[in-house]
Amino acid sequence: MASRPRGRRRFDDDIDESPRSSTPLTIPTSDVTADEEPDEPCWSTYPDAAHGPEPIPHWVIRSAAAIDTDLGVLKSGKEADVSLLRRDHDDSSSLMAVKRYRDSHHRLFHRDASYLEGRRMRRSRENRAMDTRTAFGRELIAGQWAVAEFRVLCHLWSIGAAVPYPVQLNGTELMMEFIGDADGTAAPRLAQVRPSPRAARSLFEQLRNVLLALAEAGYAHGDLSPYNILVHEDRLVLIDLPQAVDLVGNPQGFHYLERDCHNVCAWFASHGIDADGGELAQDLRAVVR
Repeated sequence: MASRPRGRRRFDDDIDESPRSSTPLTIPTSDVTADEEPDEPCWSTYPDAAHGPEPIPHWVIRSAAAIDTDLGVLKSGKEADVSLLRRDHDDSSSLMAVKRYRDSHHRLFHRDASYLEGRRMRRSRENRAMDTRTAFGRELIAGQWAVAEFRVLCHLWSIGAAVPYPVQLNGTELMMEFIGDADGTAAPRLAQVRPSPRAARSLFEQLRNVLLALAEAGYAHGDLSPYNILVHEDRLVLIDLPQAVDLVGNPQGFHYLERDCHNVCAWFASHGIDADGGELAQDLRAVVR
């Protein structure tokens, strides 16, 4: 086996600082098809990747001798695919969700312009390439999506927000904690849950708390709906954060915040909860630094 560098990279190495500059990912409930064969196992990429924040959870396997086995695609989206991966070493094993952002020939950048406002790179050549959507610019944007989601997850997990633990980032491949059961069954999305009135009140309070944490950190989710919130064992987890919007650096930041609030409050109101999107948005605005 060829030797590989063992030096650990910080999660913010080689990442441009924007103006402003846990545990659970968005995965549907369908399992990997039974007759699908897992990919051939390969050595863990952890030693060569950027790592998530400390304290590193006990279930994260860090050994260079670990084996990764891709168990198949869980979700195919317009901008990324999500797969289930098992990492094994000796008697230890852990499941992770792997989000692979599509390359420039297969991705659909239908939302880039407004979401990327406030995220500027240091070199004017790179900014021009992204603005004109050259092949080089599209590759830069793909990398920005992955870096943005990793950075936001690292920050939010560090302050105790209900998001998945980001295990590692390697290029445009993001590995994070799998939210679901030990047999690989993913947690349902909020849209798929039929909670009791008591459970719905608890979930709404949990949602309010995680959105307050985002706002205090200077972010809006940017694309929040009942379809990118997971519920696992009565715990609500926020996922799918590549488009997280800088509330200070993005001129449309508060527009996205208000839209997020109205989207989720409409769902809770339909389940008997006194949830007002305007009031929630006002509460979030009050804590933005």
